[in-house]
Amino acid sequence: MAINQHIQIRTVQRDDIETLFNIRTSVVENYQPREEIAALGITPDSVAIMLDTDCCGWIAELEGRAIAFSMANATERTILGVFVLPDFEERGAGRAVMEAAEKWFWDQDIDEIWLVTGNDPSLRAYGFYQHLGWVAVGVEGA
Repeated sequence: MAINQHIQIRTVQRDDIETLFNIRTSVVENYQPREEIAALGITPDSVAIMLDTDCCGWIAELEGRAIAFSMANATERTILGVFVLPDFEERGAGRAVMEAAEKWFWDQDIDEIWLVTGNDPSLRAYGFYQHLGWVAVGVEGA
């Protein structure tokens, strides 16, 4: 996989929240419409509160366009998700925002972090995380 050297990573700001939702609802695998995400309690207001408290996010931009993001929660020591616009997959943006999240944890002396994802090895996300060195340690109930 060739990593695009022109991808820039920056920290998510409050005025990026709509962009996060646009990216999140654009994915093909693990797609959820805004209504379903809202039913889980994830709304623009709740994301703003998360960013103001114990969460941080990163946006990957290519030529000024937001193409991917990740978010992490320090209290739960968890990466909440990595999402990439479908037209920009396999260009290194997902890896870049994942590395930003991991570094954020390490900079806070948090050396054990968690990521919850589907446990089906046929899912692209499952393979992506394993490729980055993540190890499956268990299955949690729904």
